[in-house]
Amino acid sequence: MRLDPVSLKLFVSIVETGTISAAAEREHVAASAVSRRISDLETALKTTLLRRTNKGVEPTAAGLALLNLARGVLHSLDEIAAQMAEYSTGVRGQVRVAANLSAITQFLPSEIKQFLGLHPQVQIHLEELISTMVTKAVAENQADIGIFAHVPFGQEVETYRYRKDHLVLITPRDHPLAARGQVSFAEALDYEFVGLHVGSAINLQLVKAATDLDRTVRMRIQVTSYEALCLMVETGLGIGVLPEAVARRYLGTLEIAQLRLDEPWAERELKLCVRSRAALPVAARLLLDHLRHDD
Repeated sequence: MRLDPVSLKLFVSIVETGTISAAAEREHVAASAVSRRISDLETALKTTLLRRTNKGVEPTAAGLALLNLARGVLHSLDEIAAQMAEYSTGVRGQVRVAANLSAITQFLPSEIKQFLGLHPQVQIHLEELISTMVTKAVAENQADIGIFAHVPFGQEVETYRYRKDHLVLITPRDHPLAARGQVSFAEALDYEFVGLHVGSAINLQLVKAATDLDRTVRMRIQVTSYEALCLMVETGLGIGVLPEAVARRYLGTLEIAQLRLDEPWAERELKLCVRSRAALPVAARLLLDHLRHDD
C-alpha cells in the first residue's frame, strides 16, 4: 500500500483548520477533491480518520495517531527537498579526485583549501596515482576528476588545461655537474640515476628521451616520493629529475644542487580529465571549473 503525500498534507490541513472547506481554501484545492482524497485515504488504511461535529470535523483516535505520523513524514520530505536543493547548487556533495604526485605536491593543497573555503560542505576524496592510472580511474568511473602529466593515454576522456611545471636535474653538491647552471640530458646520462617508481610520468619521459639518444638510463634505485628522491641524491646514490618547484623546497635543507635541463620536454603540461563535464555532479563540476586554467 502506497500513501500519497498530497493526501497526507490535506489530512493535516483539515485537522489544523477544523473544516474541509477551510483546508481546501488553504491548499488551493476544490473541497470535493479534498473529500475524495480523505475518503480514499480512509479506504486504504481501513479506518475512520475524521468525525463530523457541529463545528466541522475532528480526528478520531486513529486520526490523531496519523496526524503525528503524517507531520513527521511531511517534515522528512521537506528536509529531503531542502538538502537536495543544496546538492543541486553545489553546496553539498562528494568529489573523487585522482592526481599524480606532481599535482599533489605543487598545486593542489592551496587550490583545495580555497575551494573548500567557498564550499565548506563539499567533501573531496583525493587519491595519488601515477599519470597512466589517473586517466584509467576516470574512464572507469573510479574518480570524477583526474590530474595527470600529459602522456599518451588510450582512454576516452575530456581534457582541460591545468598547470605547467619545469623539470630540473638535482645532484649532490660535490657532484662533477653541480657547478653547472644548465646541462643537457645526454650529459646527465653519463651518471647513475635515482628514479621514481615504475610507470611514473617522469620515469617514462626519461626512458623515452634516452631511447631517442640511443642510450639507456641507469637506475641505481627507485623511490616513491620526491622527498625520498632528494634524500637519496644527497647521499650520493645518483642524480635525479623532478619538478623545479619541488626541488626548490629542499635546496636550503639538503646538500643538493639544482641544474636546468636544456631539453624541450623538460617543460611539462599537466592536464585535467573527466568522462564528461556535462554529466558531472554539480559539486564536481564546480571543482573542475575552479581548477581549470584555460588562459
